Amino acid sequence: MSASNITSLHPPSFLLMGIPGLEHLHIWISIPFCSAYTLALLGNCTLLFVIWTDPALHEPMYLFLAMLSAIDLVLSSSTLPKMLAIFWVNDHEINFHACLTQMFFLHSFSIMESAVLLAMAFDRFVAICEPLRYTTVLTRPLISRIGMAAVVRAVALMVPLPFLLRRFSYCQSRVIAHCYCEHMAVVKLACGNTRFNNVYGIAVALVIVGLDLLFVVLSYALILRAVLRLASQEARYKAFGTCASHVGAILAFYTPVVISSVMHRLARHAAPHVHILAANFYLLFPPMVNPIIYGVKTKQIRERVVGIFQRKKI
Repeated sequence: MSASNITSLHPPSFLLMGIPGLEHLHIWISIPFCSAYTLALLGNCTLLFVIWTDPALHEPMYLFLAMLSAIDLVLSSSTLPKMLAIFWVNDHEINFHACLTQMFFLHSFSIMESAVLLAMAFDRFVAICEPLRYTTVLTRPLISRIGMAAVVRAVALMVPLPFLLRRFSYCQSRVIAHCYCEHMAVVKLACGNTRFNNVYGIAVALVIVGLDLLFVVLSYALILRAVLRLASQEARYKAFGTCASHVGAILAFYTPVVISSVMHRLARHAAPHVHILAANFYLLFPPMVNPIIYGVKTKQIRERVVGIFQRKKI
């Protein structure tokens, strides 16, 4: 099929509705959305700056944290600017290829974030269960390979989606009942047999979230067993303290995912805006709270950030 014929199958653009049923509240809804995005930008940029400029923080845990911050920046910036344009100036139109690009970045970087959280669980496992081997196991080359593996896995799984969607015609509607181009929301507009897209999307989500979460839980089960074997209570508290930030990040990422999935199955007849708000919470919450969690709970980062502001005052 020629390129011109492929182009004729799809519309030049889609229309993003925003939050259906709450259009009259868009300007008010934009306030917490804009605030969350601003906090995500400031927090994650600060973390990246602190880790980049301080050689003492060039350790495995902080390098993984830098990866997490970079992913959160891309994840929020791929969707929030367009959402705010919808809320503020009613700019609902999005180019077809821009929509597919946004969808690719949204889903691929979500998969990368899950992989980095798993890597951070492995980091905590080695630090607590095999402390004497920590520096020999988690070397710079291994950290680089883990980062590359996270990127390759996400890209390999998500690259097919735009090509699968380009082969459909969109004869029903141009209107996407969402704030951003989410895979299943776009698939609903396609004509023809979309069964493979539906199965592929659900299978990737279940396998990635299921396997990553399973290995995270397994890591922490082994960590818990090792911590409970420590002789002194002070040593146990210290060991648990080193995991607190990572546990917070895991809860921030996976809790909205679970809530959104449960709502889709148990509250199918709920108003559309309920599901969309839940999906937006999943998108906004982790990038906003991860810098706060690590900034408050991690002494080394907290001291560096405070030091930066003190130098500025002087």
